Amino acid sequence: MNALASLLCARIAQTGPMTLADYMAECLMHPEHGYYSTRDPFGSFGDFTTAPEISQMFGELLGLAIAQAWIDQGRPRGTLAELGPGRGTLMADILRATKGVAGFHEALEVVLMEASPTLRARQRATLGDVRVTWIDHIDQLPEAPVFLVANEFFDALPIRQFHRDGAGWRETVVGLVNGHLAAGKTAPAPMAALEHRLKDVPPGGIVEICPAAAPIAATIGRRIVAHGGLALIFDYGGWRSLGDTFQAISSHAFADPFAEPGNADLTAHVDFEALALAARPAAAAFDTQGRVLGRLGIDARAEALAARLQGHALHSHRAAHRRLTDPSEMGSLFKALALYRATTPPPAGFD
Repeated sequence: MNALASLLCARIAQTGPMTLADYMAECLMHPEHGYYSTRDPFGSFGDFTTAPEISQMFGELLGLAIAQAWIDQGRPRGTLAELGPGRGTLMADILRATKGVAGFHEALEVVLMEASPTLRARQRATLGDVRVTWIDHIDQLPEAPVFLVANEFFDALPIRQFHRDGAGWRETVVGLVNGHLAAGKTAPAPMAALEHRLKDVPPGGIVEICPAAAPIAATIGRRIVAHGGLALIFDYGGWRSLGDTFQAISSHAFADPFAEPGNADLTAHVDFEALALAARPAAAAFDTQGRVLGRLGIDARAEALAARLQGHALHSHRAAHRRLTDPSEMGSLFKALALYRATTPPPAGFD
């Protein structure tokens, strides 16, 4: 039993089972033993690989889409923001792709929302001499036009999980079985926040909600409606939560989420409908990652890059293109949500 497991077992023994959300928060962000607090988990030597680490094309295309929206909105002064920037790779690619867009870099302050000191240091190294402001909370975004990206950010926010039992719900909680961490369920009880889901969730069905996601989406929506801008959110999930999607990833493979708390990434699928509803009155456009990247021109960009490659480098490039866009890989599982002013057309990439 590792150090964080011992702490959590002691807490549960004293105060009773904790919600899945509380468990995820401790595992991911405990100041001494949390997953993101203590390591850089990205890339082939980490536990998982995100789209920006797979290919530069992802960040380049998003950067050009954002720059087009900035031009269409009159080139305002404001913020170029990213939530959960990882190693800083996505922002670096966005900035490189847009360096030829006159006035873009001068008009927008780079703001990164990152809680992990370890990852902040890595972002600083990746972005070099780029002027960056780091924030801890979404409310710290400046009151100004915001052009924002969030790639695999919302999937790591803690969730609560509920199982339908008649007209009530049993919540998944983390307790102790023979002195070890294990999942259990509460007694069934009505829940006002899920009353509307009784219509579409069968008995025994599972719904997951993310308490932290809606306030973040609402703040982004308010900034866009009040000041202008655009948000591009990419993640795995679907339009409406249904089913058990809670999982642990370690060394690029599924793991037991309760075996080594703090040593595996804990995630759940994103409920994009909940984000879109929370962001109102901002408008929302939704599609698969593969289709959005296709409309942004990834096929042509891939061919242009391929013309300069050969051998193993060419093979890896082709594989990265497939991984980002093919429906059997990330193309369909990963979705894209754009938030924008309802008085403007959907941004590039969204039909």
